[in-house]
Amino acid sequence: MAASASPSPPSSPAAEGIINVFWDDGMLNHDTGKGVFDTGIDPGFLEVLEKHPENADRIKNMVSILKRGPISRYISWHSGIPAQIPQLLSFHTPDYITELVEADKAGGKMVCDGTFLNTGSWDAALLAAGTTLSAMKHVLDGHGKIAYALVRPPGHHAQPTMADGYCFLNNAGLAVQLALNSGCGKVVVIDIDVHYGNGTAEGFYRSNKVLTISLHMNHGSWGPSHPQNGTVDELGEGEGFGYNLNIPLPNGTGDRGYVHAMTELVVPAIQKFEPNMIVLVVGQDSSAFDPNGRQCLTMDGYREMGRIVRSLADRYSGGRLLIVQEGGYHVTYSAYCLHATLEGVLNLPLALLSDPIAYYPEDEAFSVKVIESIKQYQNDVIPFLKGS
Repeated sequence: MAASASPSPPSSPAAEGIINVFWDDGMLNHDTGKGVFDTGIDPGFLEVLEKHPENADRIKNMVSILKRGPISRYISWHSGIPAQIPQLLSFHTPDYITELVEADKAGGKMVCDGTFLNTGSWDAALLAAGTTLSAMKHVLDGHGKIAYALVRPPGHHAQPTMADGYCFLNNAGLAVQLALNSGCGKVVVIDIDVHYGNGTAEGFYRSNKVLTISLHMNHGSWGPSHPQNGTVDELGEGEGFGYNLNIPLPNGTGDRGYVHAMTELVVPAIQKFEPNMIVLVVGQDSSAFDPNGRQCLTMDGYREMGRIVRSLADRYSGGRLLIVQEGGYHVTYSAYCLHATLEGVLNLPLALLSDPIAYYPEDEAFSVKVIESIKQYQNDVIPFLKGS
């Protein structure tokens, strides 16, 4: 039996043609430092140390392109608010939250490799979580169809019991739980960050009410904080078996490969699942020029994926869509790729912004072969997909 959607007043026609962006400058106060890439290490023999890839500059450009770029007339700005500790416990364990609070009181620490809780970081993390919850509530309450939580620190690697991959609190996971608690019977999460959204998957690994789909490069586990491999056989457990769909794409997958994965794997799964709410987890680190990924998306690919997700929202969730920001570490191109994604979500007939640097010639043959093998595997072993 299909689950009933949560009640929500209809949005005005004007509100459906805009994206409600939730943002707060306080999130810029998370200072991740400098060193050799994301290590925080100063070896003593380098003249110039680089900023940690998850730095405020990348987000400043995302904010500015939405305020000053051609998409600005489609944007409505909203303030964020900090999450309260009880709200965090809908996804995270009390012991883990206490660990973060105590680390903040002690002046901060490296929580795991590459992930630094410094002075100001905890307040920024609370803002990121609260801002994402506010964005979801805006949609659930019927004030707008589409909301975008422009937040940092990112969240999709944060598991119920531990931090991972620059993430402390799972912003998207908290929003999904809010949707479930508000009456949404089924929620789908589509994660297009270049890294596996392991934290979100872990939080709903035993649930058949949340379908988590992650398209990521095939990077495997990277240590104790990230024990998951992101492979096709990590399908969920118990009632949740079959409701975690991993799509590990070969390094170098570009626009055509990603769109093929969306049309052949993501769309059919959502057609079978029939969600009441859609959450798009975006990371621009899948771009051809990102220092933290090895994929080859350009603005065209992001734009087309935005269109696909918008069409799914229109068909299954009454147009309701929450977008949550994650990675994307090229300080300028990430902003361009965000702009393109939102153009697609708005389903604009023509691109508003041209690509300033894309040139990579894509050969999608190997990616297509991998995608077809994933499709065959999923159709063979996942009960709700059999016969697709």
